[in-house]
Amino acid sequence: MDSKYIESTLSLMDFIQDSPSAFHAVAAASGILDEAGATRLDEKESFSVKAGHSYYVTRNGSSVIAFRMPQTEPTGYAIVAAHTDSPVFKIKDNPEIGTAYTTLNVEAYGGMLMAPWFDRPLSIAGRAYVRKAGGKMEEKLVNFDKDLCQIVNLCIHHNREANKGIEYKVQKDMLPIIGLGEKKNLLREMVAELLETDAKNILDTELYLYNRMHGSIWGQDDEFFSAPKIDNLMCSFSALSAFVDAEDSASSKIQMVALFDNEEVGSGTKQGADSDFLRQVIHRIGCAMGWEFEKRCIVQAGSFMLSADNGHAMHPNYPEKCDVTNKPVINGGVLIKYAGNQKYTTDAFSASYLKNILMDAGVPFQVYFNNSNIVGGSTLGNISTSQVSIPTVDIGAAQLAMHSPYETAGTQDTFNLTEGMKAFFKA
Repeated sequence: MDSKYIESTLSLMDFIQDSPSAFHAVAAASGILDEAGATRLDEKESFSVKAGHSYYVTRNGSSVIAFRMPQTEPTGYAIVAAHTDSPVFKIKDNPEIGTAYTTLNVEAYGGMLMAPWFDRPLSIAGRAYVRKAGGKMEEKLVNFDKDLCQIVNLCIHHNREANKGIEYKVQKDMLPIIGLGEKKNLLREMVAELLETDAKNILDTELYLYNRMHGSIWGQDDEFFSAPKIDNLMCSFSALSAFVDAEDSASSKIQMVALFDNEEVGSGTKQGADSDFLRQVIHRIGCAMGWEFEKRCIVQAGSFMLSADNGHAMHPNYPEKCDVTNKPVINGGVLIKYAGNQKYTTDAFSASYLKNILMDAGVPFQVYFNNSNIVGGSTLGNISTSQVSIPTVDIGAAQLAMHSPYETAGTQDTFNLTEGMKAFFKA
């Protein structure tokens, strides 16, 4: 396998390792943007922008929008949108359930494959709000970064029918063990110790389980890799990498990356794709440029978006789940996703626009359709266009085991995604 593919995959796996929650993913993204010289803006303050400069703004600590002003008069926006969240188990308040063991009370966030969560080393990450002197409060990232708990299988001897299939109930089957004996207030005290404060100062938390297994490259020719949260940190990382690498572009477009939270639960939050976040950032750029309404409409009409979220590769054991004539494969190039029900926004114009760019850049691509008898998923593209209506194409990489805590994709495809996005930014 070419070293450029391996290097790109290893960089992605480092990003995933730094992103055990959506809050950490945005912190990692902010670090990448800071290192690239982007200026951080605050939604509570006026925006001031200059030609040739890069900026970014966060919302809720779990969504981020970065943009770069062109050297010339802007003619539109070139936007790549992706999401920072993945299906996980969220820990409820007062989580300790104690008898002979202490387990944690959790609920499902997003639609997940539950069986692969069993018998894996898990840890806990998210954020906490801490009460400080004078009644002020401070947000703190939380990551225990150790093998801390496990969701443990019931042995085959106690369920001889286990291999015939189980319907898992989160409230009973998916509670992780964190300690022996009954330990009330354990997690709050652990968070307080980690943050070097008193438990009474922990006002509230948003904490999630995450899979501790590191990413791995495998296969006869190192053609595969597996890791947590490939969906959708692979697209988020590629978008950030392309944005940074496109700094020397002569494009007249305002290059933009929008990484939203809460796609896995419908995007209907203040920081999701169905919020006003993207619309407001675009509006405030126009204000900073002194544009009247007509000018803003003209610039928006010259815009284009890539909605980037991974899709399904053909599974070797279940080829019948694929469309009968379109069978995407791992390492087959950028996946262009279509759906007649418009859950994917791709149409002939938007697909042709992107294909033209990819062909000129020598980036391979393939197409995805659902099997017509199987209801497919959706993503943020069609939701985002209800806020900012511009031509959009849905893309991603082909992967296996989507929504498992340990997913599989191809080692060539992070590179291909990044190169395709970079070519889009420079067009």
